[in-house]
Amino acid sequence: MRRSPGPLTEFDKPEPAAVLSPAGPMRRLWQALVMGFYVGLMRLATPLYLLRLWRRGAKEPGYRFRLVERLGFYPGRPPLPGAVWLHAVSLGEARAALPLVDALREANPDLRLLLTHSTASGRSAGRKLMQAVDGQVWLPYDTPGAVRRFLRHFQPSVGVLMETEIWPTLLREARRLGVPMVLANARLSERSARKGRRLAALLHPAAERLTLVLAQSADDARRLREAGAPRAMVSGNLKFDMTPPPHLTAMGLQWRQRLARPVVLAASTREGEEGPLLAAWAELPTPRPLLLLVPRHPQRFDEVAALISMQALTLCLRSEWDGLPPPEAAQADVWLGDTMGEMPIYYACADVALLGGSFAPLGGQNLIEAAACGCPVVMGPHTFNFAQASKQALAARAAVRVADIHAAVAKAVALARDPQRNAWVERALGFANAHRGAAAMMATEVLALGRARRSD
Repeated sequence: MRRSPGPLTEFDKPEPAAVLSPAGPMRRLWQALVMGFYVGLMRLATPLYLLRLWRRGAKEPGYRFRLVERLGFYPGRPPLPGAVWLHAVSLGEARAALPLVDALREANPDLRLLLTHSTASGRSAGRKLMQAVDGQVWLPYDTPGAVRRFLRHFQPSVGVLMETEIWPTLLREARRLGVPMVLANARLSERSARKGRRLAALLHPAAERLTLVLAQSADDARRLREAGAPRAMVSGNLKFDMTPPPHLTAMGLQWRQRLARPVVLAASTREGEEGPLLAAWAELPTPRPLLLLVPRHPQRFDEVAALISMQALTLCLRSEWDGLPPPEAAQADVWLGDTMGEMPIYYACADVALLGGSFAPLGGQNLIEAAACGCPVVMGPHTFNFAQASKQALAARAAVRVADIHAAVAKAVALARDPQRNAWVERALGFANAHRGAAAMMATEVLALGRARRSD
């Protein structure tokens, strides 16, 4: 049953005398100096930034595509003004944006969308959100000239930044040109808030230029308001509105049926996690479950394959077969998920998932997608990037937390072999379904700002 996370809760702007009182001359001068230093540094770093993109393009060719867009130069005639501009920096944000885009189109069938990204994986995933009337470009580097060229070329009715993207120059130029800016699906951990306070002279004025923050939780809204955002609403988490593609989950279930042993998925692992995981896995008595290992970043596939070989574990690469896995794959110790866009397959195939990014101090990855596929989760101690969702999953008994990777391996193997695992599956699905509804709420607020902008 689809349930809404409840009405939007607005955090009123604090009284001017309390928080947002006009800064004194010295404070304004300090902020101007810091902003000037930031702009100068970004300009000086532009050649290095372009060089880094070019070098990264040797492994991921998408980074070399239309490099001039990174400087705010867009060939051809400007499109009609008034599009809803949505910036999804990378793969995770592009996936999370899907339910918001669907809700925007449902509310406004004539919607024209402008998608921007910063990573090649984000741009590739973003293509799946496109329709014929839409546009897709790189977000320019955060220098005044590049940002102004971008905004004047496309003239969006409203801008939507996903989750954590606060760019000082971009927000300043958008304010000057009258483009309302929304931070959607916004989150700010306590750890990130502490780091942000060290750069308050730069980030506080930037946050003040956000027209609206649509936060995942009350804690996120409070911290973003303290960071300078003048208007914050709790709208829930878009990731709960993501529906795994049925053809992918069906394929995962087909894979699982061909295996005569349990499957443990290590989902979206990060650097520093695979080594200890594989060492712990190699220590397990045989017959072991199958370990399905999926690194978070594609440029690390070869590195992780080498780590698997170092532990003398037999390896099968997902990229080496189409459709169903070959018979010999069922005998391997480890499958390496060296493909993109197939996480629903992996979750549907697995009996339990280890949450990548949570066993090193990296903040964890999204566990909601696992729950939506009916896959219970074992997480480590570091989930500050998804604190609210992790807390809710633990309360719903859709996930369990352990102290380290060795404890995680033991718990995951026991859960994968547990005859009562179906109860975990049902709780995971119930948890995922209980918090849906954020996309429609966010779409309403975004379109309202866009209409107000067009009527000015």
